[in-house]
Order: sequence, then C-alpha cells, then structure tokens
Amino acid sequence: MIKKSWCGLFTVVCALALAVAVAAPAAAQMSEVKEKPPMYSYVSDWAIPRAQWGDMEKADAADQKLMKDAFAAGTIIAYGSDTTMVHTPDGYTHDGWWSAMSMAGLLNVLEQEYKSGSPTAPVYVSATKHSDSIYVSRDYNWHSGSWKGVYTRVAVFNLKPDAPNNAVETLSKNLFVPLFEKMLADGSIHEYEVDTEEIHTDDPGTFAIVMVAANADGLDKFDAAVASLGKSNPLAGTALGSMVDLSKHRDYLMRTNVTFK
Repeated sequence: MIKKSWCGLFTVVCALALAVAVAAPAAAQMSEVKEKPPMYSYVSDWAIPRAQWGDMEKADAADQKLMKDAFAAGTIIAYGSDTTMVHTPDGYTHDGWWSAMSMAGLLNVLEQEYKSGSPTAPVYVSATKHSDSIYVSRDYNWHSGSWKGVYTRVAVFNLKPDAPNNAVETLSKNLFVPLFEKMLADGSIHEYEVDTEEIHTDDPGTFAIVMVAANADGLDKFDAAVASLGKSNPLAGTALGSMVDLSKHRDYLMRTNVTFK
C-alpha cells in the first residue's frame, strides 16, 4: 500500500484551495483558467480471468484499426487501454476507452464497435464482470502523441450532499488545473482531466481526478509537488470535511497504452 495516498495529500491541497476561495471571490479565481468545451469519454471496464490476460492483449490489438481510423477522421481525439496494477478481489482488470468532443463522436465509435463484433469476442465473453461509463470533463489538457507502458493514476471522491453545486469546478480551477499544468509543462505527466459522469450510473456526487504520468518517476513527482504545497502554506492543516466525504475515497493505478490528438 502507498502510505502517502491521494486521500491524505488531497486533504492538504484541498484545504489550500478552500483557503484561497475564502480569501478571494470565486469568480476572480476561476477567471485565470479558461473555459473549455466539454470532452466526453466512453470507458468499458472488464474483469478478465488471469488465464485470458494474453487473449485480452490480442483483442485490444485487434481494435486498434477501428480506433486509428476514427482518430485520423477526427471523430475522436484520444483512445487507449489500461491494465490494472493494484488488484482487488472484486475489481476490474482491464479497460478500453476513447474520448471525443461530442456525444455524437463518442457514440459513432461505439456503434462501429458493436458492428465489428468485437464485444462478443471469446475473451470478453469470459469476463466475470463488466460495466460501461460515459464521463464528461471541462478541465483537461494533454501532450500530443502516443505512449505505451506509461502509468495512469485515478483518484475517485464523493462530494457530501450539502456541498455547493460548483464544488468540483471550484476545486478544479483553483487547485487541480494549476498544479497539473505545471507538471504537464515540465514533462512529468502527459495528460490530466477531472471527470464527472455524463450518464449517471453511480452516485451523482462522484468525481474523478485522472493523471497519465510520463513514467513511474512522474508519480513520485506528483506526490512531492503536493507535499511541497502543504509545507509552503500555513493554512494547510485546515480540514476539508465540509465538501468531500474522504471515507469513500478510492485510488486506482494502471499501466496504459494511449494516443492523444
């Protein structure tokens, strides 16, 4: 287990964000981060028996032509696949995903997937569990290019029922975006996004912070950057409990193959 989890670090950095929000009008804080159009992502999660993991790699490779064609046509702006690095008894082992700047683009590729017959391939039929999700992000950025064997870190949180309606937006624009933009600029990460569900199949108060690290060192650099923020601000000890239920926080770590426009 990673001792310095996102939970503890997130408490520190969000305390900073709340302190900043109290010290200055929210509108002034958010004006520093330019509004972006929504980016939609379709994620298909699978729990595949260990004996079929090799077959899953082959199935992923077989899907590449469809993804590359949709990418080249501009229908999607990113695609990739992940394998879980930290397993749990009832968790997923693999996923495949793609992102588009419209729901139409997202579903166009999904329809092509169905027509190709890929979802009924034997390895997918062998899955012990499966689910699909559609997310939307309004805070994101990336480096253009393709990478194999990099690492994706995902932190999932739940807002408290009485959290303000713009809680995720406030935290993103005051805290997450500035931090990740610095890491993107120095090459520590290749992509970041803050996601909420567009089609709600989970708690509507759920949001996820996603980061694609350039390598394993990028994960350490993130932890160091957050720890440094906490030490440099005397208000870092403030509790976050007013907005986020940290008892429901979960982390995920995956090895990733990815392409960004």
